[in-house]
Amino acid sequence: MFTTPKRRRGAALIAGLTIAGLTLTGCSGGGSSAGSAPLDWEITDQTAAPSGDIDQITWASYAEPFSLDYAYAFDYSDNQVLANVCESLLRLNPDFTLEPALAESFANPTPTTWVYQIRDGVKFHDGTVMTAADVVASMQRHITPELGSSWFSVYQNVASIEQTGAREVTVTTTIPDSQFNLGMGGSAGVIESAATLAEAGADYGNSSTGVNCTGPMQFDSWKSGEKISLSRFADYWNPELAAKSERFDFVFMTDATARSNALKSGEVDGTWLLPMDAAQNLQGAGGDVLYGMNTAVSNLIVSDMTGPLGDVRVRRALLMALDRPGILEAMNKGVGEVTDVLTTPSVWGDADPTVADAAFTEIESYPHDVEAAKALVEEAGATGASVKLVTAPINQDFAVVSQATAAAGKSIGLDVQIETVTPAAYTTLFADPDARAGVDLFYTQWYLSSPDPLEMYSVLRTGEFSNYGNWSNPEYDALVTEAVSTMDPRARSELTAQAQQLANAELPWLPLVTAPNAMYLGERVTGLSPSINFLYYPWAATLGAR
Repeated sequence: MFTTPKRRRGAALIAGLTIAGLTLTGCSGGGSSAGSAPLDWEITDQTAAPSGDIDQITWASYAEPFSLDYAYAFDYSDNQVLANVCESLLRLNPDFTLEPALAESFANPTPTTWVYQIRDGVKFHDGTVMTAADVVASMQRHITPELGSSWFSVYQNVASIEQTGAREVTVTTTIPDSQFNLGMGGSAGVIESAATLAEAGADYGNSSTGVNCTGPMQFDSWKSGEKISLSRFADYWNPELAAKSERFDFVFMTDATARSNALKSGEVDGTWLLPMDAAQNLQGAGGDVLYGMNTAVSNLIVSDMTGPLGDVRVRRALLMALDRPGILEAMNKGVGEVTDVLTTPSVWGDADPTVADAAFTEIESYPHDVEAAKALVEEAGATGASVKLVTAPINQDFAVVSQATAAAGKSIGLDVQIETVTPAAYTTLFADPDARAGVDLFYTQWYLSSPDPLEMYSVLRTGEFSNYGNWSNPEYDALVTEAVSTMDPRARSELTAQAQQLANAELPWLPLVTAPNAMYLGERVTGLSPSINFLYYPWAATLGAR
């Protein structure tokens, strides 16, 4: 659902990358930092097809996964690995459309039932054949309270999960739930061997047991603090997605400079989540800096509505005082754009086009205006109030946003106190309400895992786990709940647009910027899409020799 933790869940340059063999589409632009060369960028849909298979690929990951248990795979480091070894009932494509995967078909015969026909002849990595019973066991874990699945929100309206035929599974919901099936293309829809789940128990998905799924690559080993090794699964059911590399290693490189140097030297073949300063350093290094479709928005989460930021005037003032174009320049070299909403157009593909346009245009904008912002703070009686922002040394974004927020607060009469914690403690902010006690603000890059903007706005309803500041608006809650039960995507988009407009007016989270999904692809390999769907699609299997 973070650059970071999202657990529980410049001058414009019209120039593109000049890379042979790439299909380049979409918008282009660029930015520059003072005293540095500009970053030219353009959205890439798909890189050239491989010339053939390859023996070994080594990939740099910015962090070691928390777990490979799909019930807890709720972050970039976890899912970029899991997407290649485990599969879901549906498959989320690079353009964020859904298609059948382990379910060869699905139906919604009544408003409260989803019926899945399970694909025949699919093998787990241990050679056993997947059954409907495996599907039921895998899905039921998300509604087992003692498990504490990070994906429970997808299942929150589920009443039962039952095998209703030899290869048929029926999910019954308490209300019509449009979002349930949309969630089956991500970790919430992953299918694992029931026997493996029973045998591994609490150790499932850790470094000692790994996973036993159906994907094109299989888990070989996990050396804690060093790497995860995968290999090609010879009995994979889908020849179109069969792995093109014999072996694939994810090496953990938490130091951004070391990661950049390893990419430049060719020691590793690529990485996701490429920092923009590294992108600048890697231009002309032999491989390709690529930018793909993204669903993430960088936000400041307002985590305490009982403090100064509980007054919407203060939230608006802080957003207006933030130099967001400057933030975009400092942390992304100008790549991307400032936004006033919490979603990106990429997840509005099934919406009515007129409604989708209104969702982004018929909103209140928050231009940089320090004097107007200062007046709002004075009007709210908050001048001199203290605001606590928690940050961590995770990447450049965190330092840029925290310092910019402190400066913005000072300019309008707020005392923003920055507290720096460890990355592990920062992750806890997303999972433990006690960790957020006394915290007013923290930063996230919040991505969506399904092709529907309602996923974002559902988490801001009263009482939702990821409504970290306990913001509450009855009108908003009613809109979102009605939208969840609206099966027609065009009709649903009208309600979601209204929810986006309400969130834009009340700012439970402060939207900052959006940027494309940046990554580096070394000169030895090709064959993937740089889309953020790498979190749920077997991208590593598609990589082969240039």
